[in-house]
Amino acid sequence: MIKIEYPLYQPKIKNTAGRDFIFDPFRKRWVMLTPEEWVRQNFLQYMAETLHYPASLIAVEKQLLLGDVKKRFDIVVYDKETKPFMIIECKEMNVSLSENVLQQVLRYNTNIQATYLIITNGSHCFGFEKMNDRFIEIHTMPGF
Repeated sequence: MIKIEYPLYQPKIKNTAGRDFIFDPFRKRWVMLTPEEWVRQNFLQYMAETLHYPASLIAVEKQLLLGDVKKRFDIVVYDKETKPFMIIECKEMNVSLSENVLQQVLRYNTNIQATYLIITNGSHCFGFEKMNDRFIEIHTMPGF
């Protein structure tokens, strides 16, 4: 398991028509505040503020095709050559990081081909690095 120390973060939150929205500085727009979005926003802040990953190389909630099925990944970080470096799958805090979650990110990675896979529910975080066509568990977030 990877230990995450989240930075202090004061998100911009607003209520519109009885629904809460949070401002996503990466997508530069207001998005509905769900439990999963809360985890995603805090993890994004951790990557940018603590690990110093460049915001310009982080993609959030973009569509990908798995066969004929449209899906959306949570976060992809690109390297300096804009090749996928890491894919992160976020779940809300009460969702366990099961084999199904790992299989989901592995399916997404068939198209993305990132070196690192991360799964998190905000409380727990697991990471894997591709080595010799296998994924090996890692215990620290990769540096950029």
